[in-house]
Amino acid sequence: MERPRFGYRRLHVMLRRKGWTVNRKLVLRLVRENGWRVRRKQRKKLAAVPRVPTPQPTRPNEAWAMDFVFDGTAGGRTFRTLNVIDRFTRECLVIEVDTSITAQRVVAVLALLIAMRGKPQSIRIDNGPEFISNALDAWAFEHGIALHFIRPAKPTENGHIESFNGKLRDECLNVNWFVDLADAKEKIELWRKDYNEVRPHSSLGYLTPMEYINQLRGVA
Repeated sequence: MERPRFGYRRLHVMLRRKGWTVNRKLVLRLVRENGWRVRRKQRKKLAAVPRVPTPQPTRPNEAWAMDFVFDGTAGGRTFRTLNVIDRFTRECLVIEVDTSITAQRVVAVLALLIAMRGKPQSIRIDNGPEFISNALDAWAFEHGIALHFIRPAKPTENGHIESFNGKLRDECLNVNWFVDLADAKEKIELWRKDYNEVRPHSSLGYLTPMEYINQLRGVA
């Protein structure tokens, strides 16, 4: 199966795009009969408490989010990825892959992104050492970008990036065998492009981020 971590709804969208005149119920039946159903981890139930709503962006490039994810190569070499997404369009702007990514490297990655697409008003982040560093703080102040820190141990306050990290882990990191760092960089970048240009997103009405952006621009 080409995309083993896709549910039947997303598979149905992909098949329709390829010209297959198949209904969703048939796809569901085939998925069940062939044992392709994606098993999800049961989430721990938490006590119901009032939540402070997170302000939602209203246009592209208004608000970004970023975070780190760790993985390793077949030879046991650990690497990390710095993931940056647009919270409005769900587009993955960059996945920087290396064995070490310092605060200065984070600043360099963000500076390159801004040079290519302009600066956001804010970036939502956790309290990791690279993000609370003087280097990032000084850079953000210089460029007039607000750093919105989530509360410690409250990853749900950065839900967009947490959701993205889960998809990266489930659909890329867990299904690929990385020979070395170069192999990891290549495969992860291919997945990023697929995520932006091919993968239907339920939160976008099963459009890709690129299709959604073009729709906003009125591009056919």
